[in-house]
Amino acid sequence: MKLKLDENLPLALARRLRDSGQDVQTVHEEGLAGHQDSEIWQVAQSESRFLLTQDLDFSDLRKFMPGTHAGILLVRLRSPNRRHLTERIAELFQEKGVEEWSRCFVIVTERKLRVLRP
Repeated sequence: MKLKLDENLPLALARRLRDSGQDVQTVHEEGLAGHQDSEIWQVAQSESRFLLTQDLDFSDLRKFMPGTHAGILLVRLRSPNRRHLTERIAELFQEKGVEEWSRCFVIVTERKLRVLRP
C-alpha cells in the first residue's frame, strides 16, 4: 500500500512502516510541511496514496466519502504523543489487513478501529 504521512505524524512512524515493507512518503520529506491541506490532499491523490493524518480538516465524510479517494486514516488518540502515535499505528499495520483499506475512510482511537467502506 502506498502511504502519505501528514506533517502531524512522527517521522519515526515512517521508518517503522518502511521497515515493515510499506511504501511511505512524508509531507516533510517532500517539502510540503506548512502547505495548505488542499495541496497535500491533491498530491496524495495524484500519487494514489493513502493519507495518514490527525488533521480534523480531513474528517468531513461528505467531502471525503469512501470510494472517492485513495483512502484516509484519521488518528484520534486522547494522548497523541510521538511514541503513542508510532506504536498505535505501527500495531495496526502489523495486525490488520490494511490492504483492504484502499479507498476507505478509517478512524482509529486507542481501542477502536472503524473502517467505512465504499
